[in-house]
Amino acid sequence: MLVFPNAKINLGLNIVEKRVDGFHNIESCFYPVGWTDALEITPAGQFTFQSDGIAIPGNGNDNLCAKAYQMLAVDYDLPPVKIHLLKAIPIGAGLGGGSADAAFTIKALNQQFNLQISHEKQLSYARRLGSDCAFFILNKPAYCFHRGDEFEDVSLSLAGKWIVMVNPGVHISTVEAYSGVQAKRSGKDLRTVLKEPVASWRDQIKNDFEATLFVKYPLLETIKNNLYNLGAFYASMSGSGSTLYGIFDEEKNLKENFRNYKVWQGFLD
Repeated sequence: MLVFPNAKINLGLNIVEKRVDGFHNIESCFYPVGWTDALEITPAGQFTFQSDGIAIPGNGNDNLCAKAYQMLAVDYDLPPVKIHLLKAIPIGAGLGGGSADAAFTIKALNQQFNLQISHEKQLSYARRLGSDCAFFILNKPAYCFHRGDEFEDVSLSLAGKWIVMVNPGVHISTVEAYSGVQAKRSGKDLRTVLKEPVASWRDQIKNDFEATLFVKYPLLETIKNNLYNLGAFYASMSGSGSTLYGIFDEEKNLKENFRNYKVWQGFLD
């Protein structure tokens, strides 16, 4: 079975408070985008995980795809498989690529072996693997809160808008990103702002990580400003960085403008 785990962007990211367990409660809107990895699962004599493309740090058995398989294998007595991941979504880029790979592994195994796992149980499995893994089970625009693993539907569509995503190759760990932020509640509910005309988002929707990470990595702010100068009606850093994106009303080919970086561009659904 071959599936294509996709990335996501954050429309706004407010760090609301630090939790007693050391994590943070946030509010954000996750929106799926078309930048994808490729994930293939085939029968095998013994379980193996292999990856190509962008190098993935660490032991392959520690990969979230492998952990997803092992979790389901215990509960459903799955036969061994070979998982092959072609990694194209940048790592440490605020795009949720690893989380998407894990969630799509759960969904693919469910389909391949006809496990008939309910959406709710798939969400439960995904939450055990990471805070934003669960988003990719349903994989549709959602208002996210608590650790980013609880969701509400939002009536938001950017279908037909053009997005340009620029990754300068700066790897920012979650620990690094959170080390510089001060948690505080936003003055206006993000769900309310998202209902307002998109032209107003620039002044109202923000990513709390930008304040400190732009100081540490000025290049990120430069890319964001360039996206605005090139006509984006909204631009932001996604997640905890380092990918910047701009949303445009019409198609634009900006690869030459950011020729030294990884760029993905396409229409939103």
